[in-house]
Amino acid sequence: MVTIKMIARECGLSTAAVSRALNHLPGVSPENAERVRRIAKEMGYIPNTAARALKTNRSNIIGILYRNKLAHEFFSVVLEGILDEAERCGYELTFLSSNPGVSYADHARQRQCAGVIVVQGLLFDHDNVMTLVNSNIPTVSVEYEYPDGTMIVNDNIGAMEEIVRYLHDDMGHSRIAYIHGEICQVTNERLTGFYRGCRDCGITVPQEYVRQGLFRNPDASAEQTRQLLALPKPPTCILYPDDTSCIGGMMEIEKKGLSIPGDMSCFGFDGVSLSRVIRPRLTTYFQDAEQMGVKAAQELISAIEDPRCAMPRTVLISGHIQAGDTVRNLRESKR
Repeated sequence: MVTIKMIARECGLSTAAVSRALNHLPGVSPENAERVRRIAKEMGYIPNTAARALKTNRSNIIGILYRNKLAHEFFSVVLEGILDEAERCGYELTFLSSNPGVSYADHARQRQCAGVIVVQGLLFDHDNVMTLVNSNIPTVSVEYEYPDGTMIVNDNIGAMEEIVRYLHDDMGHSRIAYIHGEICQVTNERLTGFYRGCRDCGITVPQEYVRQGLFRNPDASAEQTRQLLALPKPPTCILYPDDTSCIGGMMEIEKKGLSIPGDMSCFGFDGVSLSRVIRPRLTTYFQDAEQMGVKAAQELISAIEDPRCAMPRTVLISGHIQAGDTVRNLRESKR
């Protein structure tokens, strides 16, 4: 079996330096760290996680609190990002649940978790989550916000401001409607960004242009789209809370005999792979789900391995507009 001492001898470095390099900790130059990891791989080194747990008095297990369908692409990619980064740093993942009489924190302790990542906690018991957050178990969340916690979130306010500027400044739209998801922190942030973007572009938003739908629910978005189309002065573009909801709205528009984007423009959110293969190709906002997962794992592992340097913070992950064919350029139409 290849040991750290053998790698240190091969690299001409101390065992402490090799250990820090293999665990992606500071204190080793980037060149030496890369050389150590390359040589360790060539020698067939396999981390002894059991020995590591005995030495550090902590496990190498990260608990995942997630209660959505794994088939949902955005969160599946988030989980893949967490898994890749965790495995790279020598950690394993286990899924947690809440059984009657057993809290999330208790379940994490039963599984001997070194820390926990809460992924999209909209469906969780908030008080139960807060018990976990306020325990001595390091906790990081993805797209779930709470006081005094480390959170990895999409820059929802900035994203909506960018979308409105694009629609108004580049594409010439001033009658923009927004069908949002359930009321939660994410929705509140996106509404703030939407209204700020409209204000900055000099757009007046009629009250009937802002409607509540449901995240990832095409039926709810279709119903709200139907009501927007029935207005005496309908919008020229409709924003949706996610790509799945947008597709539901597009089906309703086409059911009414209208064309996209000729008669009505549509804008999604998430940038899932389906948005690039449907026709017309969806104009949407791409969220970097993989980077959100990677960053969540990095923040948690840092808190686990160096708790004295850990401070709760909010990490914003930016995305970008993914151009498609569902938004009509009204400026070109006027030429």
